[in-house]
Amino acid sequence: MDNDLTTLITVDEFCELLMIGHNAAYQLLNSGKIKCFRINRVWKIPLASVNAYIQEQSHFT
Repeated sequence: MDNDLTTLITVDEFCELLMIGHNAAYQLLNSGKIKCFRINRVWKIPLASVNAYIQEQSHFT
């Protein structure tokens, strides 16, 4: 996958990237810690926002 603002991933892919379960993923998505949006009941998660969250949490600059 390209690290591009237009690259969107699914909740399942998000879980795989962070090695977390679905409950933890939905908590992150609902909390607003990951910039994402929904169309109807389907979450759309930009890969760039996942990478930004990882960098923020790991304190990389």
